[in-house]
Amino acid sequence: MSQEQTEQFFRKLSFIRLFESHLLEQFSWGKLSGTTHTCIGQEANAVGITASMGRGDVVFSNHRCHGHYLAFTDDAFGLLAEIMGREEGVCRGWGGSQHLCRDGFYSNGIQGGIVANAVGAALAEKHAETGAVTTVFLGDGTLGEGLVYESMNLAALWSLPVLFVIEHNGYAQSTPTRLQLAGELEARPRAFGIPTLSLASNDADAVHAAVAPLFEQIRAGEGPRCFVSHTYRLGPHSKGDDHRDPAEIEARRTFDPIRLYRTKLPETRATEIEQANQNRLAEIVNRLAESEGS
Repeated sequence: MSQEQTEQFFRKLSFIRLFESHLLEQFSWGKLSGTTHTCIGQEANAVGITASMGRGDVVFSNHRCHGHYLAFTDDAFGLLAEIMGREEGVCRGWGGSQHLCRDGFYSNGIQGGIVANAVGAALAEKHAETGAVTTVFLGDGTLGEGLVYESMNLAALWSLPVLFVIEHNGYAQSTPTRLQLAGELEARPRAFGIPTLSLASNDADAVHAAVAPLFEQIRAGEGPRCFVSHTYRLGPHSKGDDHRDPAEIEARRTFDPIRLYRTKLPETRATEIEQANQNRLAEIVNRLAESEGS
């Protein structure tokens, strides 16, 4: 990683954290309606994986989609406006926090449903010979849905250009993995002949280094791949519900992806990037406030 790339990664990581922390704050003050699911603690996946994507690639995300969306599009204004239900939003305020659609990015709160859509999109890209890769993000809790396995079967059978990313954060909402998932997680995609790589790291560089070869293999026509990221969600499941032991969460803060990555930069430079992110978010918030009053 060059110094420029390192700074770019830290800018994205810290902005995603800042953006989602702002959302939780706004909900706690009653300034936002509905719900929201943050990826706080899982930002390394969004940044490290999208860094390997190219023009024309397609992303399907789930209810925990903000980090993926920001890393892929960098459209913070459109996302915040959307969550606020504003006309300026990416979907004119109709999609809210979970349902986004822009420039090859699609998200939906229906667990497992997006996997079939992603495989269909990959089939279309293969027939069109675009060379594009479709990436679909799903959680370990989604592995209880039969449609996931039907989709993996067809992706393998037809050698489709799709990357399955399983973000294993240890919980399906509030249910620990050990109480809802039998057997070895990695064995499930491998049962369909899908080469599967597993990584337990919150370092965005390590995630990027692991995933980049998978994109190359898929683009070379070698069929689907699966990446299992063993990560941890530091924030609540949604905007407030959390039944985990606070001591467990505190212990995992040692592996906070923002804290880990910050050490790769000089203190002064890291502080400058964080301040620039704060200025950017403040400008977006002010723009929306001014347009609301106009």
